[in-house]
Amino acid sequence: MAEFEALANAIIEQAAKDFRVAQKKLKKNPYNVTAQRTVRDVEVFFHSEWFRVLTTVNGPMILKMLKEECGV
Repeated sequence: MAEFEALANAIIEQAAKDFRVAQKKLKKNPYNVTAQRTVRDVEVFFHSEWFRVLTTVNGPMILKMLKEECGV
């Protein structure tokens, strides 16, 4: 079970990192289509059934915290 939890945590952490990087890119260039797509994909992920399979943590709350951290 610990291996699954470690993998699930790594997936969620990577999504958060991707969101932060994409937001930095959008601050430099708001028209960056790749960064826009990454942000959208991460937002969908944090609201998804897949996220709820990975963890019992509140995905929308994590997303809200990420947005606040990034100044969005």
